[in-house]
Amino acid sequence: MGRFADIEALTAVVEAGSFSAAGERLGIAKSVVSRRISQLERRLGCRLLHRTTRRLSLTDTGKNYYQRAVQILADLDDAELSVTEETTELRGSIKLAAPQSFGLMHLSDAITGFLREHPAIELNLDLNDRRINLVEEGFDMAVRIGELQDSTLVARRLGTVRDITCASRAYLERYGEPLNPDELHQHTGLQYSNISYRQQWHYQAPEGKTIHAQPQIRIRANNGEALAAAASAGLGITRGPTFILGRYLKEGSLVAILNEYQRAAVGIYAVYPPGRFIPRRIQVFSDFLAARYGDHPYWDDGLRTS
Repeated sequence: MGRFADIEALTAVVEAGSFSAAGERLGIAKSVVSRRISQLERRLGCRLLHRTTRRLSLTDTGKNYYQRAVQILADLDDAELSVTEETTELRGSIKLAAPQSFGLMHLSDAITGFLREHPAIELNLDLNDRRINLVEEGFDMAVRIGELQDSTLVARRLGTVRDITCASRAYLERYGEPLNPDELHQHTGLQYSNISYRQQWHYQAPEGKTIHAQPQIRIRANNGEALAAAASAGLGITRGPTFILGRYLKEGSLVAILNEYQRAAVGIYAVYPPGRFIPRRIQVFSDFLAARYGDHPYWDDGLRTS
C-alpha cells in the first residue's frame, strides 16, 4: 500500500501543481504528501521533482517515472473496474480525443445518446485536429479517420468515410465544370491544410490510374467546415469527406463533380493505448459508435459517392 500511496502522491502533485493542492485532492495533510514524495525519492535513489519557492517541476528522470506511474494507476483502476463492471452498471470516466469537425458534427450527438443510456459514465472530450499521444496524455480512446500511421495502437473500425469533390453552381456556371482531374489546373482550389497538397488532390481513374491534380490554391484552412462554406460562396473547388460536405450537397449549395474519379473510402477507427486492458465501458462505447456509423453511415444517405 505504501508504494502505491507514494506513486499516487507524486501524480497528484504533478497534476495539482503544489503539495497543498495535492493534499486537498487526496484528503491528506500537505506534510504527508511531502513525506511520501521524499520517501519515494529515497527508495529510488534519485530526485523526481525540482523544488523552488515559486514552482515545482519534474526532473528528466521524474518525467519518465511520472508517465509510468500514471499508467500503473490507470491499470489498477481498470483492473478493479473490470471486476465491478461485470455485475454493475457502467461507471467511471472516459477521456476521449477526436477530430474537431467530425466531433462537432457527428460525435457530440452520439455521446449525448450514450450518456443518457449510461448515467454513471463521466466523459472528458478533447476536440482537436492535432495528433494526440494517447499514452503520454492519458487518453483512454481516440477517434481517428484515414490510414493509421501508428502501428503500435490497438484499433477497432467503427465505420467508413468517403470523400467527394464539389463546387457551387455559380462557380461552375462562371468557370465551367472540370470533366477530369487534369483540368483542375485551370481552376481555383480550396486546400485543407492538415494534409498535404498531394494527399488532397489525388484521384483514382476508372481504369485504376492515380492522377495528381494541380488546382491553383486560393484558400488554405485547417477546418473543413470553413472550406465548405467558402466553396458554397463560389470561391473555388473543394474536396473533403461527405460527413462535412454531405449537408451542403443535400441542400443544393454545392454540386458534386468528378464522381468517376473518387478514391477508395477510408475507415473511422477507435484507437486505444497499446498494452492495456480495455475497460468494458470503453468497449461498450465503441460498440455504440460502430452501430451508429458503420459502412453505410447516415450522412451518405441519398448521396452519390462513387
